[in-house]
Amino acid sequence: MDESSADAVVETRGLTKRYRGGQLAVDALDLTVPRGSVFGFLGPNGSGKTTTIRMLMGLIEPTSGGARLLGLPMPRAARSVLPRVGALIEGPALYPYLSGRDNLLRYDAADPTADPRTRAARAAAALDRVGLGAAAGKKARAYSLGMKQRLGLAAALLQPRELLVLDEPTNGLDPQGMREIRTLVRELAREGTTVFLSSHLLDEIEQVCSHAAVMAQGRLIAQGTVAELAAGSRGRLSVTTPDPADAVRVLKEHGVTDLVVLEERVTGELPTPAPDPADLNAALVRAGVRVRAFGAEGASLEDAFVALTGEGFDVAG
Repeated sequence: MDESSADAVVETRGLTKRYRGGQLAVDALDLTVPRGSVFGFLGPNGSGKTTTIRMLMGLIEPTSGGARLLGLPMPRAARSVLPRVGALIEGPALYPYLSGRDNLLRYDAADPTADPRTRAARAAAALDRVGLGAAAGKKARAYSLGMKQRLGLAAALLQPRELLVLDEPTNGLDPQGMREIRTLVRELAREGTTVFLSSHLLDEIEQVCSHAAVMAQGRLIAQGTVAELAAGSRGRLSVTTPDPADAVRVLKEHGVTDLVVLEERVTGELPTPAPDPADLNAALVRAGVRVRAFGAEGASLEDAFVALTGEGFDVAG
């Protein structure tokens, strides 16, 4: 793998997974996750996100191609790489009859690099960090889905990690819990941990990620900074008027496309480069269109996703 990606924390080249039945789950994936980034991994249902993560972590073997974590080949270097990587994949595996604290102590004891003398302090700090300090003595079977998700994250944070791999980390959390986990992800990134975050929530990716990759049907269709990806899509215009037919005619003359009329609301896609919204508004008024509300929205990651994949978002992945 070339020198230009020497500072990549995750790197794949031609990574491919074909299952026995012939189904191609991941197709020649070339992914580069820069050190220090919060990297969002996006894709609709069946796009190959979880299969990719499982190959990165050495849980399943690729059919062809290769992956490097922290500059070392996986799964060959798993023994030296994985102690430096925290992961929460497909929900945590917990001992239901043990308390949250005892679950963490068990996880920590399984780590050959962990110092047993500081185990209790490490578990307490990890529980506090994910907001479970008060529930530390409660049995895991009594935890809600969101609490279990937090406990899995605490297990991933028992040791300082260079890379944190999170598969749907806010799954099952209420809005407050989501905000707390997003804040925690930002804190970890500020402290120097690279975070690789798979999510079906576009706003989550936009709020916390610096970089992102978009998957569809096992193939990578775009990667870059979140700002670059959103900029690749055009914004939309919305006009509320009792004169929708006239509004459509004027907007079409000014290059607005994909015009949709819903009663008194007209929406359309702005051309590139986008005209000044004030000029469009003035043109409508000059043409006698009564404008009750007018708004131009900048392109979002959601616009980019729909433009790239030709579809909306599915919950599983």
